[in-house]
Amino acid sequence: MVLETDIPHPDTYSVRGSFGRIVHDHFSKAGRAHHPPLGVETDQVFVVTEQGGRIPEVQEFERFDGLLITGSVYDAHANNEWILQLLELLKALWIKRPDIHFLGVCFGHQLLSRLLGGTVGPAPTQDWELGHCRIELTPVGQQLFRTKEDHIHLHQMHQDQVTSPPTAASAGPDMLHPDTEIACWGRSDHTPIQGLYIPNRLFTTQAHLAFDEDMVKRQIHIRVDGGGIKDLEHADRAAETAHLEHDGVEVAKAVLRSFVYDEDE
Repeated sequence: MVLETDIPHPDTYSVRGSFGRIVHDHFSKAGRAHHPPLGVETDQVFVVTEQGGRIPEVQEFERFDGLLITGSVYDAHANNEWILQLLELLKALWIKRPDIHFLGVCFGHQLLSRLLGGTVGPAPTQDWELGHCRIELTPVGQQLFRTKEDHIHLHQMHQDQVTSPPTAASAGPDMLHPDTEIACWGRSDHTPIQGLYIPNRLFTTQAHLAFDEDMVKRQIHIRVDGGGIKDLEHADRAAETAHLEHDGVEVAKAVLRSFVYDEDE
Protein backbone atom coordinates (compact mmCIF):
# COMPACT_ATOMS: atom_id res chain seq x y z
CA MET A 1 0.00 0.00 0.00
CA VAL A 2 1.45 3.35 -1.07
CA LEU A 3 0.37 6.23 1.16
CA GLU A 4 0.66 9.28 -1.07
CA THR A 5 1.49 12.42 0.90
CA ASP A 6 1.84 14.79 -2.05
CA ILE A 7 0.88 15.33 -5.70
CA PRO A 8 3.58 15.53 -8.40
CA HIS A 9 4.17 18.54 -10.61
CA PRO A 10 1.41 18.61 -13.30
CA ASP A 11 3.91 17.87 -16.07
CA THR A 12 5.23 14.88 -14.14
CA TYR A 13 1.69 13.68 -13.43
CA SER A 14 0.78 13.82 -17.11
CA VAL A 15 3.76 11.63 -18.03
CA ARG A 16 4.30 9.33 -15.03
CA GLY A 17 1.11 9.56 -12.99
CA SER A 18 0.73 9.92 -9.23
CA PHE A 19 3.54 9.23 -6.78
CA GLY A 20 1.90 5.87 -6.12
CA ARG A 21 2.14 4.98 -9.82
CA ILE A 22 5.76 6.17 -9.92
CA VAL A 23 6.57 3.97 -6.91
CA HIS A 24 4.82 1.00 -8.53
CA ASP A 25 6.73 1.38 -11.79
CA HIS A 26 10.06 1.77 -10.00
CA PHE A 27 9.65 -1.30 -7.79
CA SER A 28 8.32 -3.31 -10.73
CA LYS A 29 11.54 -2.50 -12.56
CA ALA A 30 13.53 -3.63 -9.52
CA GLY A 31 11.42 -6.79 -9.32
CA ARG A 32 12.23 -7.69 -12.91
CA ALA A 33 15.93 -7.44 -12.04
CA HIS A 34 15.53 -9.86 -9.09
CA HIS A 35 16.58 -13.51 -9.41
CA PRO A 36 14.08 -15.04 -9.80
CA PRO A 37 11.93 -12.13 -10.99
CA LEU A 38 9.40 -10.78 -8.49
CA GLY A 39 5.99 -9.40 -9.31
CA VAL A 40 4.86 -6.31 -7.42
CA GLU A 41 1.25 -5.35 -6.72
CA THR A 42 0.37 -1.98 -5.24
CA ASP A 43 -2.61 0.10 -4.27
CA GLN A 44 -2.53 3.81 -3.51
CA VAL A 45 -4.34 6.12 -1.11
CA PHE A 46 -3.85 9.89 -1.10
CA VAL A 47 -3.86 10.74 2.61
CA VAL A 48 -3.68 14.56 2.71
CA THR A 49 -7.20 15.19 3.96
CA GLU A 50 -6.88 18.97 3.66
CA GLN A 51 -6.48 18.44 -0.09
CA GLY A 52 -9.33 15.97 -0.48
CA GLY A 53 -7.53 12.81 0.62
CA ARG A 54 -8.49 10.31 3.30
CA ILE A 55 -6.81 8.27 6.03
CA PRO A 56 -7.47 4.55 5.40
CA GLU A 57 -8.69 2.15 8.07
CA VAL A 58 -6.49 -0.53 9.63
CA GLN A 59 -8.56 -3.32 8.04
CA GLU A 60 -7.75 -1.99 4.55
CA PHE A 61 -4.21 -3.32 4.99
CA GLU A 62 -5.24 -6.96 5.53
CA ARG A 63 -4.01 -8.21 2.14
CA PHE A 64 -0.83 -6.15 2.06
CA ASP A 65 2.70 -7.20 3.02
CA GLY A 66 3.92 -3.66 3.49
CA LEU A 67 3.28 0.05 3.19
CA LEU A 68 5.33 2.88 1.75
CA ILE A 69 5.00 6.55 2.69
CA THR A 70 6.06 8.92 -0.09
CA GLY A 71 7.86 12.23 -0.03
CA SER A 72 5.97 15.48 0.49
CA VAL A 73 6.29 19.25 0.59
CA TYR A 74 4.79 19.09 4.10
CA ASP A 75 6.96 19.00 7.24
CA ALA A 76 7.03 15.61 8.98
CA HIS A 77 7.47 17.43 12.33
CA ALA A 78 4.31 19.50 11.80
CA ASN A 79 1.01 18.87 13.57
CA ASN A 80 -1.43 19.13 10.67
CA GLU A 81 -4.51 17.11 11.52
CA TRP A 82 -3.88 14.61 8.70
CA ILE A 83 -0.29 14.07 9.86
CA LEU A 84 -1.44 13.34 13.42
CA GLN A 85 -4.15 10.99 12.10
CA LEU A 86 -1.59 9.23 9.89
CA LEU A 87 0.71 8.75 12.88
CA GLU A 88 -2.17 7.17 14.81
CA LEU A 89 -2.85 4.79 11.90
CA LEU A 90 0.83 3.86 11.64
CA LYS A 91 1.05 3.21 15.38
CA ALA A 92 -2.02 0.95 15.27
CA LEU A 93 -0.64 -0.97 12.30
CA TRP A 94 2.80 -1.32 13.90
CA ILE A 95 1.27 -2.88 17.01
CA LYS A 96 -1.46 -4.96 15.36
CA ARG A 97 0.50 -6.13 12.30
CA PRO A 98 3.96 -7.32 13.35
CA ASP A 99 4.31 -8.96 9.93
CA ILE A 100 3.99 -5.78 7.88
CA HIS A 101 7.02 -3.95 6.42
CA PHE A 102 7.20 -0.17 6.89
CA LEU A 103 8.95 1.78 4.14
CA GLY A 104 9.47 5.53 4.04
CA VAL A 105 10.96 7.93 1.47
CA CYS A 106 12.03 11.48 2.43
CA PHE A 107 8.93 12.74 4.33
CA GLY A 108 8.09 9.06 4.95
CA HIS A 109 11.56 8.43 6.39
CA GLN A 110 11.16 11.36 8.75
CA LEU A 111 7.59 10.46 9.76
CA LEU A 112 8.49 6.86 10.61
CA SER A 113 11.43 8.16 12.65
CA ARG A 114 8.99 10.41 14.52
CA LEU A 115 6.66 7.44 15.03
CA LEU A 116 9.47 5.58 16.81
CA GLY A 117 10.46 8.50 19.01
CA GLY A 118 13.12 10.17 16.89
CA THR A 119 13.19 13.92 16.36
CA VAL A 120 12.83 15.72 13.03
CA GLY A 121 13.56 19.32 12.14
CA PRO A 122 15.39 21.64 9.75
CA ALA A 123 19.06 20.96 9.12
CA PRO A 124 21.28 22.79 11.63
CA THR A 125 22.87 24.62 8.69
CA GLN A 126 19.37 25.67 7.46
CA ASP A 127 20.40 24.78 3.89
CA TRP A 128 19.05 22.18 1.48
CA GLU A 129 20.47 18.90 0.24
CA LEU A 130 19.58 18.92 -3.44
CA GLY A 131 20.15 16.91 -6.58
CA HIS A 132 22.58 14.07 -7.22
CA CYS A 133 24.36 13.37 -3.92
CA ARG A 134 26.93 10.93 -2.59
CA ILE A 135 25.88 8.88 0.44
CA GLU A 136 28.56 7.16 2.49
CA LEU A 137 27.51 3.64 3.45
CA THR A 138 27.85 2.05 6.86
CA PRO A 139 28.67 -1.69 7.01
CA VAL A 140 24.91 -2.30 7.30
CA GLY A 141 24.36 -0.32 4.09
CA GLN A 142 27.05 -2.27 2.25
CA GLN A 143 25.39 -5.54 3.26
CA LEU A 144 21.92 -4.32 2.36
CA PHE A 145 22.92 -3.17 -1.10
CA ARG A 146 25.37 -6.05 -1.69
CA THR A 147 28.26 -3.81 -2.56
CA LYS A 148 31.89 -3.47 -1.55
CA GLU A 149 31.78 0.19 -2.52
CA ASP A 150 31.71 2.62 0.38
CA HIS A 151 29.08 4.87 -1.19
CA ILE A 152 26.04 5.14 -3.45
CA HIS A 153 24.45 8.08 -5.27
CA LEU A 154 20.80 9.13 -5.01
CA HIS A 155 18.77 12.26 -5.67
CA GLN A 156 17.97 14.49 -2.69
CA MET A 157 15.24 17.09 -2.16
CA HIS A 158 15.04 18.18 1.47
CA GLN A 159 15.90 20.72 4.13
CA ASP A 160 14.43 18.86 7.11
CA GLN A 161 16.15 15.75 8.44
CA VAL A 162 16.13 13.28 11.29
CA THR A 163 18.06 15.25 13.89
CA SER A 164 17.98 12.55 16.59
CA PRO A 165 17.51 8.91 15.49
CA PRO A 166 14.91 6.71 17.15
CA THR A 167 15.91 3.91 19.49
CA ALA A 168 14.11 1.02 21.13
CA ALA A 169 13.91 3.15 24.29
CA SER A 170 12.41 6.16 22.49
CA ALA A 171 9.90 3.92 20.69
CA GLY A 172 8.74 2.30 23.92
CA PRO A 173 7.99 -1.33 24.79
CA ASP A 174 4.64 -1.29 22.96
CA MET A 175 6.46 -0.65 19.69
CA LEU A 176 9.85 -2.37 19.97
CA HIS A 177 11.53 -4.99 22.09
CA PRO A 178 14.17 -3.30 24.30
CA ASP A 179 16.95 -5.23 22.52
CA THR A 180 15.94 -4.02 19.04
CA GLU A 181 18.65 -2.16 17.16
CA ILE A 182 17.63 0.52 14.66
CA ALA A 183 20.58 0.71 12.29
CA CYS A 184 21.64 3.66 10.15
CA TRP A 185 22.67 2.50 6.67
CA GLY A 186 24.16 5.72 5.29
CA ARG A 187 25.18 9.31 5.98
CA SER A 188 26.31 12.48 4.24
CA ASP A 189 27.91 15.73 5.38
CA HIS A 190 24.51 17.42 5.28
CA THR A 191 22.45 14.56 6.72
CA PRO A 192 23.97 12.14 9.25
CA ILE A 193 20.91 9.85 9.18
CA GLN A 194 20.25 8.98 5.52
CA GLY A 195 18.23 5.87 6.24
CA LEU A 196 17.10 3.45 8.94
CA TYR A 197 16.81 -0.32 8.97
CA ILE A 198 15.27 -2.99 11.18
CA PRO A 199 15.40 -6.50 9.66
CA ASN A 200 12.00 -7.69 8.43
CA ARG A 201 10.32 -4.53 9.69
CA LEU A 202 11.63 -1.12 8.65
CA PHE A 203 13.52 0.48 5.76
CA THR A 204 13.67 4.23 5.23
CA THR A 205 15.61 6.53 2.94
CA GLN A 206 15.97 10.30 3.06
CA ALA A 207 16.84 10.29 -0.64
CA HIS A 208 14.48 9.58 -3.51
CA LEU A 209 14.75 6.27 -5.36
CA ALA A 210 12.53 6.92 -8.37
CA PHE A 211 13.35 10.48 -9.40
CA ASP A 212 14.42 11.02 -13.01
CA GLU A 213 15.98 14.12 -14.56
CA ASP A 214 12.69 15.86 -15.30
CA MET A 215 11.28 15.13 -11.83
CA VAL A 216 14.36 16.55 -10.12
CA LYS A 217 14.15 19.79 -12.09
CA ARG A 218 10.40 20.14 -11.60
CA GLN A 219 10.51 19.45 -7.85
CA ILE A 220 13.26 22.04 -7.44
CA HIS A 221 11.13 24.47 -9.45
CA ILE A 222 8.13 23.86 -7.17
CA ARG A 223 10.19 24.62 -4.06
CA VAL A 224 11.80 27.72 -5.57
CA ASP A 225 8.42 29.09 -6.62
CA GLY A 226 6.98 28.26 -3.19
CA GLY A 227 9.76 30.18 -1.46
CA GLY A 228 11.22 27.12 0.28
CA ILE A 229 14.51 27.23 -1.62
CA LYS A 230 16.00 30.72 -1.49
CA ASP A 231 19.55 29.96 -2.66
CA LEU A 232 18.97 30.07 -6.40
CA GLU A 233 22.59 29.34 -7.27
CA HIS A 234 22.42 26.13 -5.21
CA ALA A 235 19.17 25.21 -6.95
CA ASP A 236 20.72 25.78 -10.37
CA ARG A 237 23.79 23.68 -9.54
CA ALA A 238 21.57 20.86 -8.28
CA ALA A 239 19.41 20.95 -11.41
CA GLU A 240 22.56 20.56 -13.50
CA THR A 241 23.19 17.17 -11.81
CA ALA A 242 19.69 15.84 -12.53
CA HIS A 243 20.82 13.81 -15.56
CA LEU A 244 23.44 11.80 -13.65
CA GLU A 245 22.87 8.10 -13.09
CA HIS A 246 21.97 7.02 -9.58
CA ASP A 247 21.46 3.82 -7.58
CA GLY A 248 17.72 3.97 -7.02
CA VAL A 249 17.05 0.58 -8.60
CA GLU A 250 19.72 -1.12 -6.50
CA VAL A 251 18.18 0.32 -3.33
CA ALA A 252 14.71 -0.80 -4.43
CA LYS A 253 16.08 -4.30 -5.10
CA ALA A 254 17.38 -4.41 -1.52
CA VAL A 255 13.94 -3.39 -0.23
CA LEU A 256 12.27 -6.18 -2.23
CA ARG A 257 14.77 -8.73 -0.94
CA SER A 258 13.65 -7.87 2.58
CA PHE A 259 10.14 -9.04 1.68
CA VAL A 260 11.39 -12.37 0.32
CA TYR A 261 14.07 -13.11 2.88
CA ASP A 262 16.23 -11.07 5.21
CA GLU A 263 19.58 -12.39 6.38
CA ASP A 264 20.14 -11.65 10.06
CA GLU A 265 23.87 -11.57 9.40
